[in-house]
Amino acid sequence: MNLRNWTMEHTKGLLLGIITPLILAPLVLWVISLTQSYYFEQLWHKFTLNKPYQIKIITIAIIANLGWFYLFLNKKRYNFAMGVILGTVIFAPYIIYIKFF
Repeated sequence: MNLRNWTMEHTKGLLLGIITPLILAPLVLWVISLTQSYYFEQLWHKFTLNKPYQIKIITIAIIANLGWFYLFLNKKRYNFAMGVILGTVIFAPYIIYIKFF
């Protein structure tokens, strides 16, 4: 991909790919708290302090980007889909950092 061909659709897809997991991580914790009879505060505390648990929750939240990706592919909005994939890839260095450091 050439940066000279970067469009506003790429930017919107990128923002969507970054914001969706950030919004869904607390939602995933809330669903887990309902299904496993934990308090949300307990799980949030575990999420903020326990790095392996944080990786699991963020990874589950990132999977939601697949929905956006396939939606934009089916609608032939390839620039949005490319932005969503780039937004997903941006989380990789953070996950690798948490995993090994």
